[in-house]
Amino acid sequence: MENLTLRQQLAVLKRRHPRPSLGLFDKLFWVIARRVWSAWKESLIIVTPETVARWHRTGFRMYWKLISRVRREVGRRPTPREIRELIFRMVADNPTWGAPRIHGELLMLGFDLSERTISRWMKRAPRDPDPARRWLAFLRNHREAIAAMDLFTVPTITFGALYCFFVISHDRRRILHVNVTKHPTSGWIIQQLREAFPFGSAPRYLIFDRDAKYGLEVPGTLRSLNISPVRTSFESPWQNGVAERWIESCRQDLLDHIVAVNERHLKRLLSEHVRYHHEDRTHLGLGKGTPDYRIRSTASGRVLSHDRLGGLHHRYVRAA
Repeated sequence: MENLTLRQQLAVLKRRHPRPSLGLFDKLFWVIARRVWSAWKESLIIVTPETVARWHRTGFRMYWKLISRVRREVGRRPTPREIRELIFRMVADNPTWGAPRIHGELLMLGFDLSERTISRWMKRAPRDPDPARRWLAFLRNHREAIAAMDLFTVPTITFGALYCFFVISHDRRRILHVNVTKHPTSGWIIQQLREAFPFGSAPRYLIFDRDAKYGLEVPGTLRSLNISPVRTSFESPWQNGVAERWIESCRQDLLDHIVAVNERHLKRLLSEHVRYHHEDRTHLGLGKGTPDYRIRSTASGRVLSHDRLGGLHHRYVRAA
């Protein structure tokens, strides 16, 4: 064996290169010799034993890399990105759902996934779903028992300011009460609430913001009327969206086109606008209907128009 190794190295040295280069078969020879001959280091003169060991480690990595490519993958299958995003979406849309419920929904959609895998991915889902979505779900589920109130200002011809107070029902967007004053106080607001909810007609919840004009007296009065006061968060008008939307509509439909002279003038205009709001104006939130259930015409007569708000708007009907 020693003669064989020496002859092999001699053949390498006879090559016409300034520095002998070892080919693949040369390296393979010494890797095999390292495994089957214990005295291989004594006959090695062209490279160091560490080099042969490095060749062996490289061959080891190449061997197992080839085996890994040929063999079928083992272990847990990776969860596709589509399913991961769907799990996160279900967790955000349904905060009360657990892994069994989500697993059932995914099975109905044709996704073959274990419940344990779903539970693992649920722990990685964002834990702070959109608060606006939760608030909207609350409002939709309780709209028959919810009303809202708010205040907004209107400039006058003398550069003063009038305060408009109103209460609106969430169910059919009806204006339950509206009034105007120059100096709103908590006592005045309490009187307006008593006029808005006579004879036990109070809703279960009343939403309003944190305006200092309400003070501590208004929430106390609401509780005495068996109404649960729901105050919005600071600087969060979207939590009282129904009331804010009516203020915007009132400005666009009326207030942006008039100049209020005094309280009496503004009260008359607001009363006409409330009547127009209830009887004539269609609302997207009511499926293009009106709070007073305006009947869709089935006649085929000539179309007539009637002035509303002094001609700012019109109602169209068919002649009988």
